[in-house]
Amino acid sequence: MSEWRKWAAPVAAVISIASPAYCAQYMSVEEAQKHAFPSASFSEVQAGRVWKAQAGGKAAGYFYYDHVVGKHLLIDYTVAIEADGRVKRVDILAYRESYGGEVHDDSWLQQFVGKSSQSAVQINNDIRNISGATLSSTHLTEGVKRILAYHASHFH
Repeated sequence: MSEWRKWAAPVAAVISIASPAYCAQYMSVEEAQKHAFPSASFSEVQAGRVWKAQAGGKAAGYFYYDHVVGKHLLIDYTVAIEADGRVKRVDILAYRESYGGEVHDDSWLQQFVGKSSQSAVQINNDIRNISGATLSSTHLTEGVKRILAYHASHFH
């Protein structure tokens, strides 16, 4: 074994063991559905990704499950869209990065409420950036914008 491998292999093993895994699991898809549309029943439109919410015999809206990459790892989130095509609620289900979890804060997520496919939905425009979570906030904003565009072209 070469001299550098003799020393590098144990160091690499220690570094990989020492890196803690981080994941904040906030809620399940089913819990997020009930938060968004408390009295609705849900029918799957696209397997594991899109549901139609019905309440009182009429369409209440649509519910989307998606994920984006934060800086390096996936962020699972949901977007509830009302029957008029506007965002009712955005929830973070799981956040895996070791920093930048401020994107889970209600005050930041509330910025999306009322947005539609006609809204800018852009960091430093109508959505404020979070210092220290720039990539997570940018990618989540892009994800919500993508869902709004998809919804407008398929259901509205």
